[in-house]
Amino acid sequence: MAAQPESVMKNEHYDIVSVLYHTLQGAETCQRYIQDAEREGDREVADFLREAQDQNLKLAARAKKLLASRVNA
Repeated sequence: MAAQPESVMKNEHYDIVSVLYHTLQGAETCQRYIQDAEREGDREVADFLREAQDQNLKLAARAKKLLASRVNA
């Protein structure tokens, strides 16, 4: 049996990239939902969504730092 070629990217790097992508996508989605809530005059929902967006952006920043430290090592 022939050996399978190794992936170009380590699984842990791929996983971090995936989380980075999804957290940024989540932050973008939250922005659209914030606008919807503001249009409807629902400040409570808009505030909740801003908090969710902030958490996504913080996780994305951590993922970028973690990925950079692993790739450049």
